[in-house]
Amino acid sequence: MKKLIILLFVFIGTTTSYTQTSKVKMPESKSDTAAKYVYTCTMHPEVITDKPGKCPKCGMSLVKKKVDKIYTCTMHPEVMSDKPGNCPKCGMKLVEKKSTTAMKM
Repeated sequence: MKKLIILLFVFIGTTTSYTQTSKVKMPESKSDTAAKYVYTCTMHPEVITDKPGKCPKCGMSLVKKKVDKIYTCTMHPEVMSDKPGNCPKCGMKLVEKKSTTAMKM
């Protein structure tokens, strides 16, 4: 009976460690092509978002813009810029936005 319990623990431990090390990998090409675009207003270039829509200032449709990097405030994640600088709300330095899902700009 003790041998059976020991074998059961060894089997469960081996199975658990194997399932933790196997990871599903996403294809890099899909995330790279979708991740390099933001939407901005032609009249208000300070308005930047990761989704299409209308400009909150003038109501014009936002246009797609290709960027290399996107910068955001750690305190105000809604503040985004395509250039490094300071947050207009709190004055903190903007940091490069890194995301594991859809946006790596």
